[in-house]
Amino acid sequence: MKRSITGFITRRLKLKVNEQKSAVARPVERKFLGFSFTGAREPKRRIAAKVLLRFKQRVRELTDRTRGISIEQMTRELSSYLRGWKGYFGFCETPSVLESLDQWLRRRLRSMVWRQWKRGRYAQLRRLGVPRALATTTAASSHSCWRMANSPAMSLALPIAHFDALGLPRLFTGS
Repeated sequence: MKRSITGFITRRLKLKVNEQKSAVARPVERKFLGFSFTGAREPKRRIAAKVLLRFKQRVRELTDRTRGISIEQMTRELSSYLRGWKGYFGFCETPSVLESLDQWLRRRLRSMVWRQWKRGRYAQLRRLGVPRALATTTAASSHSCWRMANSPAMSLALPIAHFDALGLPRLFTGS
């Protein structure tokens, strides 16, 4: 099958076929331009696994804690990347992936903020409207920054609206 199609493309259409990238397989087993397809009765376009790994790696580079920049500057740089990425991959038909990436991204930024608040975490939480008892227990916690980024206090202090105000685009815009 592959030989027949390759012959047609090269002879008739005068196109060169890349043998390394070409294969005959079910759509579920292949990826094309960063997308793959679900194995459901009605196949849906989804983002390929390698693309998701590259996305997370790039976000980790942009939000690296050793860069020494403010969260505002970090979100400006991140926003540019996210707008381009969403422009290309935003029309996938599996919105749950975009929603989970959005949650992961906000948690990553909350973790960065928690790290930046090394001293005076209680005062920062109170300033942002977290109740006294919750701020006390959260600020005194010895858990990791990643775990603290998922705490109720951090979600209250830095809600989605906070990141919207910083200009961070959302990947998932559903309900």
